[in-house]
Amino acid sequence: MFEIDVRGNTARGIREGVLTFEYEGDKSLIDIPYAAFASPVKADLGYKIFENGEVEVTGSIAFSLKGQCSRCLSDVERTYEGEVDALFVPNLPSGEEDYGYFGGKIDLREALRDALMFALPARLECESECSLPAWE
Repeated sequence: MFEIDVRGNTARGIREGVLTFEYEGDKSLIDIPYAAFASPVKADLGYKIFENGEVEVTGSIAFSLKGQCSRCLSDVERTYEGEVDALFVPNLPSGEEDYGYFGGKIDLREALRDALMFALPARLECESECSLPAWE
């Protein structure tokens, strides 16, 4: 589920693919009081394997948060979306801008965690006046 077999796909002549799956979001990423994931994170991804072994993974994630509004404390559940846009480079050491992979297989967990982290809102707000900017 969290893996692309680059070596196996290349041997079979497969250069592109689609991955659709759900997974439990990392609760430690939520920094909003009284908020939690209301559903699994849904990932819709596509990948393209290039001749040099690099793999581009793009797509989206969607998830719902439930909890109390950060402003009025009413119960709320909202859905959010985020983008996944990652380049995996063979034998790239960690700490680089792109993601590395070794042994012909890509582990998507780090890229999905990063996409989820960037998609999480700073606060959970209900859809009433609480979600309007403060200057309105």
